[in-house]
Amino acid sequence: MQPEVAQTLAIQALGWIAADDEIFPVFLTASGTGIAELRSRATDPDFLAAVLDFLLQDDRWVVAFCDAEGHPYTAPQAARAALPGGAVMNWT
Repeated sequence: MQPEVAQTLAIQALGWIAADDEIFPVFLTASGTGIAELRSRATDPDFLAAVLDFLLQDDRWVVAFCDAEGHPYTAPQAARAALPGGAVMNWT
């Protein structure tokens, strides 16, 4: 997945998270981001990577997001891999 496509998917995920009254406050707490900061940080690839890290914590969220946005269930993980810090570590 190209980084630009991954960023778009992460922005969609952020919108999906923000629209959920139960998940959104958890995200704000976990990310340490205030509502006022969201708009300015929504274009930061590092922040978008954190959005996907948050989403990927719960399979139910991944399924619900992908169903709502019409993505395959593997898309969030593929997008995460294309953003900063998403490369698979080689420890050998």
